[in-house]
Amino acid sequence: MHKEIRTFTTMTKDLLNLSDWLTSHGCTHVAMESTGEYWRPVFNILEGNFEVMLVNARHMKAVPGRKTDIKDSQWIAELLQHGLLRPSFIPPVEQRDLRDLTRHRSNFIRERVNLINRVQKVLEAANIKLASVASDVMGVSARAMLAAIVKGNSTPELIAELAKGTMRNKHELLVQALEGRVRPHQRFILAQLLAQIDSIDHTIELFDQQIEEYCGPFEKAVELIDTIPGVARRSAEIIVSEIGIDMTRFPSAEHLAAWAGLAPGNYESGGKKLSTSTRQGNRALRTILVQAAHALARTKTYLASQFRRISVRRGKKPAAVAVAHFILMIAYHLISRQEPYKDLGADYFDKQRPESVKKRLIKRLEKLGYQVSVESVEVAI
Repeated sequence: MHKEIRTFTTMTKDLLNLSDWLTSHGCTHVAMESTGEYWRPVFNILEGNFEVMLVNARHMKAVPGRKTDIKDSQWIAELLQHGLLRPSFIPPVEQRDLRDLTRHRSNFIRERVNLINRVQKVLEAANIKLASVASDVMGVSARAMLAAIVKGNSTPELIAELAKGTMRNKHELLVQALEGRVRPHQRFILAQLLAQIDSIDHTIELFDQQIEEYCGPFEKAVELIDTIPGVARRSAEIIVSEIGIDMTRFPSAEHLAAWAGLAPGNYESGGKKLSTSTRQGNRALRTILVQAAHALARTKTYLASQFRRISVRRGKKPAAVAVAHFILMIAYHLISRQEPYKDLGADYFDKQRPESVKKRLIKRLEKLGYQVSVESVEVAI
């Protein structure tokens, strides 16, 4: 086996020289380790001319104590030669572009949340309890009150008059909440924070417009996933940008869930299961699915009943992960079959075991001191 070692920088000119060098030696396949964002420049140059395999570093660890960059590259080449590498999922260019947009929009949304928390911190320091009365401190009424506080020329009574809609019914409570000690420097801080929030709101709107344009080839899949309870349009865009529309890339829905980090792990030794905790996966996808699971927990749907059943036994956090797993598997089948979601109903599990439900309810009533007699009746459908 012939080995030749050369070093190239990651400047575009040197990467083009790398491509020419590999071509001159008749290379058709290239394997590289996934290292944060540093693999992207190399991948961008080599993608069109070679079959590039991006490999998880955990899947190809060499013997400990013999690690250098050159030894790593030789080890990767040897594994590639023997067909022992499993490539990571690299989406096509169109999907990668959409994914970049949705991930950056999510970053701006998180920054907006951080700024709102800072606004709340300043209000608390100034003895303003607006959040105790208004459910959303960035709502129309609350925002008008914040602007009046920044100006500093209004009394609590006049500021409370800015309330609109149902907030007007809380006038007296608002007057008490707005009675504070706002110092000049706090008004200045509030003004800057509100300006930053306005700027980010405008940026998010621009991202929404750009994402809508890039969603053209993926629009059908976005609409299908949007039919799942708890999954809004933005969430559907993120899910599609992460998993794509070609489900043949994943052998099954279970494989997709494991790839996303939403399936129980396998860690068994000596016939004992030592851990079943989920492994690391696609964090952006996992985050939005868990958020959707928490959102649908308040609905009257099949998935919500699943959430409640699991949360009783294991708690809300494991239940959210389990329901996120279900949502992703549903998304897989919706895209594969090109069919919208059809909910089984919140009473699905009750219909499966009606006798068990009857016994449980009778037992609860008897514990409360009632004598129960049950008679079946015809139910109109």
